[in-house]
Amino acid sequence: MFDEPSSTGGLFEEDDVFDLVQELSANTPEELRRKRAHFRMAIRVEVTAQPGNASDLDRFQVRGMTGDISQGGLSAIFPRPVRVGDVYRLQFDRRRLDVPLTFARCVRCRLIREDAFEAGFAFFSEICLPENVTREGEPV
Repeated sequence: MFDEPSSTGGLFEEDDVFDLVQELSANTPEELRRKRAHFRMAIRVEVTAQPGNASDLDRFQVRGMTGDISQGGLSAIFPRPVRVGDVYRLQFDRRRLDVPLTFARCVRCRLIREDAFEAGFAFFSEICLPENVTREGEPV
């Protein structure tokens, strides 16, 4: 009924397990940064997240602060969690970051402390970062 604890249940051969461990050990922060599709800039700008579905627009709104941004996405800190997998309308403080209303999917959300959640978003369409961001921001 139950397999031996040391058994992998036929899912992986011994060599496969070794290869998987090798692959995981290669995923260092430096390697992950190198493999990113877009260059990231550290910039602090207020961002408001609301549901992407128009019928749910007034059910949820949370304001946060960006941590970094690229043409393909951003990370931000919010006082409440956002749902991974959901689509959000993201509005930025246009005085600091002249980017129009953008739709993005939340790809991660993790607790930093009781009143702070770090969320990552992937834009549905690449954005064009204003020139002042590339001058003022710091590479991440």
